[in-house]
Amino acid sequence: MGFRVTILTSAEKALAKLDKPLRERALHFLKDEFPGLEDPRSIGAALSGNLGEFWKYRRGTLRFICRIEDDELVILVVKIGNRKDVYKSK
Repeated sequence: MGFRVTILTSAEKALAKLDKPLRERALHFLKDEFPGLEDPRSIGAALSGNLGEFWKYRRGTLRFICRIEDDELVILVVKIGNRKDVYKSK
């Protein structure tokens, strides 16, 4: 049994603000490619520094910042955005 994906409200809002082609690419990744993975770390990369508990996933210029919760088999999507903006804190 693979991991399931949960998207935080803040990430959903960011997703809604994307233009249609980017939004479709993001939804394809989140709904078709990502769920069911046996090891979500195999396609992502760990972040470092103050974001060290998170993993990033890339699709073109889009970045998905996620927390992997192994005990519940959940990938929590925290932030979605363009690579130039997604790592900045508000």
